[in-house]
Amino acid sequence: MEGTTGKVNKKEENNGKLSVASLSMESQNPEAAPIWNLALVAAIAAGIQFGWALQLSLLTPYVQLLGIPHEKASLIWLCGPISGLIVQPFVGYYSDNCNSRFGRRRPFIAAGAALVAVAVFLIGFAADIGHKSGDPLGKVMKPRAVGVFVVGFAILDVANNMLQGPCRALLADLAGGDAKKTRMSFFGFSFFMAVGNVLGYAAGAYDKLYHVFPFTKTMACDVYCANLKSCFMISIALLLTLTILALSLVREIPLYELQKTGDVTEEGDGKAKTKLPFLGELFAALKDLPRPMWILLMVTFFNWIGWFPFILFDTDWTGREIYGSTSGNPLYDRGVRMGALGLLLNSVVLGVASVSVEHLGRGVGGVKKLWGGVNFLLAICLAMTVPVSKLAHSTRRANGKPASGVQAATLVIFSVMGIPLAATYSIPFALASIFSTNSGAGQGLSLGVLNLAIVIPQMFVSLIAGHWDMLFGGGNLPAFVVGAIAAAISGLFAFFLLPSPPADLQSVKTKTIAGFH
Repeated sequence: MEGTTGKVNKKEENNGKLSVASLSMESQNPEAAPIWNLALVAAIAAGIQFGWALQLSLLTPYVQLLGIPHEKASLIWLCGPISGLIVQPFVGYYSDNCNSRFGRRRPFIAAGAALVAVAVFLIGFAADIGHKSGDPLGKVMKPRAVGVFVVGFAILDVANNMLQGPCRALLADLAGGDAKKTRMSFFGFSFFMAVGNVLGYAAGAYDKLYHVFPFTKTMACDVYCANLKSCFMISIALLLTLTILALSLVREIPLYELQKTGDVTEEGDGKAKTKLPFLGELFAALKDLPRPMWILLMVTFFNWIGWFPFILFDTDWTGREIYGSTSGNPLYDRGVRMGALGLLLNSVVLGVASVSVEHLGRGVGGVKKLWGGVNFLLAICLAMTVPVSKLAHSTRRANGKPASGVQAATLVIFSVMGIPLAATYSIPFALASIFSTNSGAGQGLSLGVLNLAIVIPQMFVSLIAGHWDMLFGGGNLPAFVVGAIAAAISGLFAFFLLPSPPADLQSVKTKTIAGFH
């Protein structure tokens, strides 16, 4: 592995020029951008994650209110992985090569934010639109509302992928090829994701928010639905505000200016590209990936098989297994609100852990050891959902409320999982930026390739989770057990196969010379 600054390959050195792809870790400026620029771009993650927090805590119960049964609910979440599989590498490639006067990443970020606003409106008002179109009231299947919801959800997932990929790529661009600053940028992105989570889960846990927007409660939309709509309206305002601030104050140098000042040319010295440039670049990127990137993809793949069952069904677990009820029951709603509180605590821990990852990594001997260790912690937390659920069943009171010790144990599981989540949200993206320095792919495409290792396991879990749970008697525990096993495998691969990034190796070398190792 070469050093952490951007290098050119032999062919490019012979030509005396840089290709567009080789800009993956090259600075857009002679020096890295100021910290406040990185912070403004990273802050967009708070707006993105505010909406995601609402989805993760409230949408699985919401789709069941629209008439979709529990075992089918996970199929709705296929929209996200499918769009991520296609959209993020596509957007990554074209953001690497975008020649807009506004920059390479900013047009995609702006378009993504606008699409989020449209999608959130469709999701929040799905029940009302369905009723106006002829859907019946009551606890029955509402096909038109489901159709509107699915369209809105699909748009939302496309929009989120348009936002997150270019935001991370812009952070890597602004870091100027500095490995430490690249890692710190992604840790900052993870921190602002935690901030968005805290705000989103706090809003989701407050059941009287609809009083701020009284028009949201209608014949087709009960209190739960009205709260969801109110939360989404706030999320739109937050995301658009943060995006406008970042895009207005952070300048991105357009590609054509880089071509002039840096003697950058189209790859192949202007020769015609293939008829399918995106697919060609994607397959080339996969073919030419260095070994560390392949290992990173493998660790990430099992990591997300571990995470996604809990992400899908966390609040459903608290309503179904902890409170022993089903969707539409007031007791189930209490369980969902408890789950939202757990996710709020999870996000507080996530925020603290995100700003501590760099120091924790040094303390344990590198980020790869840290990632491996917290994956084992994730496996333990997922496994603990089984005895806690059994204890909830055996100690549940006559009113259905679980014992206080069970509630405390549930909240502890949610909270502790914020530590491995901080690593999941930051370490793989930072390592992908560093490992792919010499892979020949642009920063956007490289992060899009990493996204394949995230969305493929999500598709796998979405397809089988409901059927797997039904095979073992229903509920969420069977999928959680599979997640625990996958998380442990991911930890083993991180410990024994994943190479250390250059900055960690340099740190170890320095300690050895100083006599500390």
